[in-house]
Amino acid sequence: MERLVHKEVSGGVATITLDSPRNRNALSVRLLGDLEDRLNWALAEEGVRVIVLTGTGPVFCAGADLKEQRVEPGTAHEAPVTASFPEIMSMIWNSPKPVICRLNGTARAGGLGLVAACDFAIAPDSASFAFTEVRLGVVPAMISVTVLRRLDPRAAAEYLMTGETFDAARAQEIGLLTRAVPAGELDATVAHYADMLLRGGPEALALTKQLVRQVPALTVEEGMRQMAELSAQRFTSAEGQEGIAAFMEKRPPAWVPSPEKTAGPE
Repeated sequence: MERLVHKEVSGGVATITLDSPRNRNALSVRLLGDLEDRLNWALAEEGVRVIVLTGTGPVFCAGADLKEQRVEPGTAHEAPVTASFPEIMSMIWNSPKPVICRLNGTARAGGLGLVAACDFAIAPDSASFAFTEVRLGVVPAMISVTVLRRLDPRAAAEYLMTGETFDAARAQEIGLLTRAVPAGELDATVAHYADMLLRGGPEALALTKQLVRQVPALTVEEGMRQMAELSAQRFTSAEGQEGIAAFMEKRPPAWVPSPEKTAGPE
């Protein structure tokens, strides 16, 4: 059976592509299974330093596959979308490797949970967004775990409760997107972020991702204590010493991938 999610790696960057345009890359059981498999591959692959999540067609992801959510009245049923979607969002959120969401277009509902789970989100300025769940009589429950950690609280109430469509400029303003750019600049912008991330030490990036989220919850005193310990550990670590040596010797550090390391799409 043909895969609904493809993978490709080039120069340390793994691109994972949702490829089910017939249903606007909806989160079907098949697509979720393929996506989980591809993410596991990217996280385990030693040569992968940065992950880019994108899609085919005019829509990045339309959310849950509603055809699969239909049930006979009065029957016990577990919504198929819950099968692996929480694990997938957690996998992206907790990934020690930076994850960039390259939105190829519009996103709705559950698709925005994926967007919010990623460390960076770049979209064409023509894209639109909406949390449509309440208009279907359902709740943006699972995706709220990642979305509410990104959005301004007033904006979260506005859009999750009204289901109103908003544009890419507004999505950037409220924290859903990192950047909204003209469509012709999308690939260059994603490549720019990927290149910047490849220059960072893998361990340092993973730890920095953690502290961005954890330090604000600490008291100033506890934060200073923990971060002083971490700083000392990193300066004396093998990775830190390699970075310092590379800087002094005016050469790339050992962790920067060679551009010739490329594998075709699969």
